[in-house]
Amino acid sequence: MPIAHMSISVADFDAAKAFYSAALAPLKYKVAMEFPGSVGFGVPGDKSDFWLVSSKGQKVPPVHTAFLGQSEEMVQQFHAASLKAGATCNGLPGLRPQYGPDYYASFITDLEGNNMECVYFKPQ
Repeated sequence: MPIAHMSISVADFDAAKAFYSAALAPLKYKVAMEFPGSVGFGVPGDKSDFWLVSSKGQKVPPVHTAFLGQSEEMVQQFHAASLKAGATCNGLPGLRPQYGPDYYASFITDLEGNNMECVYFKPQ
């Protein structure tokens, strides 16, 4: 079944919200909903599908999440915006033939150690 939404727990909620507001802007994601200790990001006109939830300062194990890009340029913009917002490069934008001949992606490590990816599946 398709995933309706997902959330990750973050120790520094305010820093994570600022980081993802900048990092996800090239993907057209914006803050769509917010409650005390949680914030949902989504594409305008759609539901929030990526959430941050405060772990109230507790460190949590890192996760891997892949966002779907619409073009190579969007993958590159996600990577650049993430680095500018404080992420660490975990894989420059480029083809990943080990995952498939059409798999174009970039990877970053966010402020809390999560491995975040933006992937675009190039038309064959």
